[in-house]
Amino acid sequence: QVQLVESGGGLVQPGGSLRLSCAASGSFFSINDMGWYRQAPGKQRELVATITNGGSTNYADSVKGRFTISRDNAKNTVILQMNSLKPEDTAVYYCKGDIRRLGGGLWTYPYWGQGTQVTVSS
Repeated sequence: QVQLVESGGGLVQPGGSLRLSCAASGSFFSINDMGWYRQAPGKQRELVATITNGGSTNYADSVKGRFTISRDNAKNTVILQMNSLKPEDTAVYYCKGDIRRLGGGLWTYPYWGQGTQVTVSS
């Protein structure tokens, strides 16, 4: 049983910053890749950033240079630092983790957080 809990969303002015956090809890063997996704009204959910267990990162072109993804493996936490926010960043942001379950061998199962609203508006 695994839960991913997100926090840090809110309302911010254009050009401002927010820091999203997602912590995994429960019983599991390990977390492999983690990522942040977002879904704006009327749009499909899209990848924002990913990070591997070893710390390799990948970003969507739209956020590259503005957002930074990181993780703290000791705390089973992934962070998304968002700077220079734009109105088009407004969306519900979801955390995703590919998790190896206890006794599950090498297979991973995707878990999603509940989502947190980010609104960028003046």
